[in-house]
Amino acid sequence: MADDKKNKGADKGAAKGGAKPAGKGAPAGKGGAKAPAKKPAAAAATGEVVERKEERFPPRLRDKYRGEVVPALMKQFQYTNPMQVPRVLKVTVNMGLGEAVSNAKIIEIGVDQVQAITGQKAMITRARKSIATFKLRAGLAIGVMVTLRRDRMWEFLDRLFTFALPRVRDFKGVSPKAFDGKGNYTLGVKEQIIFPEINYDLVEKVKGLNISITTTARTDEEGRALLQHLGMPFRT
Repeated sequence: MADDKKNKGADKGAAKGGAKPAGKGAPAGKGGAKAPAKKPAAAAATGEVVERKEERFPPRLRDKYRGEVVPALMKQFQYTNPMQVPRVLKVTVNMGLGEAVSNAKIIEIGVDQVQAITGQKAMITRARKSIATFKLRAGLAIGVMVTLRRDRMWEFLDRLFTFALPRVRDFKGVSPKAFDGKGNYTLGVKEQIIFPEINYDLVEKVKGLNISITTTARTDEEGRALLQHLGMPFRT
């Protein structure tokens, strides 16, 4: 009888001892199943970031400036240091909307159009003082402005020289005299529809633009040579 009790106790202990490893193995199996599922997600996320970086192309006008314009200007003006060569600092696009005094909806249309042309959100300009003759009050929205720098500046100038200006009606070139005496150039555009980004069918009224190109040139001659080498079609 004593031997039977010992054998039964041994069988129960063996059963309990065999159950414990099985219980521990189940959580380990679950943890092993989750780990592979996270790796593909992380890899997919990493792959998307790499693809976005590859889709970004450097501005070709900036490459032209570094590879062709800088050596040409150093030879023309006999610069001894490449840092002396004038460069473009910024481009300012301004659209005046005086009609917004009577129709505030024009401001929203102007913001959308300037944003489509430049690829950057526009800033609303407001009147600084009240003028009773024009029914203008201080703080009233009267225009839209954008300041472009770096890559967006180069891309805008490339589209302006290559696509927009040649679409001007009876275009014979831009004036070479629109400099301010310090190498900065201001261009007036009568119709915003010369930019391919504007859908002509959705335009209610044709509006003008002012485009100011700020450079580091010290004289108008240097600024004119810089823009000419970049591709600005000056009138001869």
